[in-house]
Amino acid sequence: MKNLLTAGAIGEAALGVVVFVAPGLAFALFFAVEPVASAVMMARIAGIALVGLGIACYPRGPQPSPYGLLAYSTLVMLYLIDLGIGGVAGVLLWPAVVIHALLSAALIVAARRTS
Repeated sequence: MKNLLTAGAIGEAALGVVVFVAPGLAFALFFAVEPVASAVMMARIAGIALVGLGIACYPRGPQPSPYGLLAYSTLVMLYLIDLGIGGVAGVLLWPAVVIHALLSAALIVAARRTS
């Protein structure tokens, strides 16, 4: 089981990196289409989610690990900040940044308390 979880976790994280770095390539290979700008933004968020899933599923022992959610929340927060600074900001973008910043901080505090 550990080998299967390890392989799956590494595969998901690797795919997430590819989707984040080259969303156009991912769209071409999976769907044979060119993505529009909004699809690229959402694909990058999905890539971040796959990295978080890979980290969360990587076997570390009997206790659940907060690192997958922490990686996802922190990376999404940073990506949303980048989008907002770049001028792409709807009404929920900055509240989402704040929520992810608070969640990341809470996960860091909780992880330190359990260590």
